[in-house]
Amino acid sequence: MVNKERNITAYQGDPPTAGYTSRRIAGGPLYNKADVRSVLQRGDEALITWTRKCTLDLQRLAFDIADVRALVSEALSLGKYRNSEWCQQHPNGPWAACDAYQVTRMEWVHAAHKDMRFDYYVKFGIGKTGKILLIVSCHEPQERGLS
Repeated sequence: MVNKERNITAYQGDPPTAGYTSRRIAGGPLYNKADVRSVLQRGDEALITWTRKCTLDLQRLAFDIADVRALVSEALSLGKYRNSEWCQQHPNGPWAACDAYQVTRMEWVHAAHKDMRFDYYVKFGIGKTGKILLIVSCHEPQERGLS
């Protein structure tokens, strides 16, 4: 069966076909950390929130794109690689091959008057041209769909 779905990432692979049983991609991470850092160095304009849910999650977290850029950088340096998987922007839409990382950071919580530990999950893929980073998801653990 020919897969007519479109992979818009630099990863050289085909998205799942209709009736797929898993979106996981074995053998990750898919993207070299140096390549991801190179895209991050291009600035905030090189990051694109790729899904509506990601945009809504970032609004709920009160993160702007500079915050996401810093979080991805921390995930690469201090975080833990979780897995790689195919993500679809919307039904019948394009696919992105993504790496998912978990990162823990200490943040000041004004209401508690102290630093507290927060875990975040961030999932991204490098665009086909290598010049943009597609941010597919960015959320806390209770929101995650990872197993």
